[in-house]
Amino acid sequence: MKIICIGRNYAEHAKEMNSPVPSEPIFFLKPDTAIIKNNLPFYYPDFSKEIHHEVELVLKINKPGKNIDVQFAHKYYDEIGIGIDFTARDIQLKCKEKGLPWEKAKAFDGSAPIGKFIEKKKIADLNNINFQLNINGKRVQKGNTKDLLFTFDALIAYVSKFFTLKKGDLIYTGTPEGVGPVQIGDKLDASMENETLLSFEIK
Repeated sequence: MKIICIGRNYAEHAKEMNSPVPSEPIFFLKPDTAIIKNNLPFYYPDFSKEIHHEVELVLKINKPGKNIDVQFAHKYYDEIGIGIDFTARDIQLKCKEKGLPWEKAKAFDGSAPIGKFIEKKKIADLNNINFQLNINGKRVQKGNTKDLLFTFDALIAYVSKFFTLKKGDLIYTGTPEGVGPVQIGDKLDASMENETLLSFEIK
């Protein structure tokens, strides 16, 4: 199982990161050791002093596919969930300054908490899904899929040009604006259409 994370898929987030809006999808990978399930806590790593939250909707691939045509991409996922792409921002910036890869800032153990999934057929409009992240009861991020630069189907088609998708693979589809730091003791609650699908603590 692989985790494919899409970068800068919301224009406002690209702007807040002082990065250009991409003309085609940007993606990177996380290993399966990044996953945290069942609302288990995230343990703040000792190698970073600036871990940032990035809430994202997540697609779960349901069958193998390669070079998938965009018009058939909807057949390759039946469920949508929510997750957090944790980023060691201080490490990421150092790597960027040196022109180095920055997997260690994105793909470390526990960097991809994942919540419950909802069947796609139960969602009224895939192009109008509201989702948000609260920390200690305060909303810090809010997004809607109408603002995606690249739709779910476009992402599946694009990624499958480079990687064969397999059943169980996860695609983190990008984060809206409002990313920021978390602290030990914080309680994170991520919801989709007012249903909380992920709830955990930072320890």
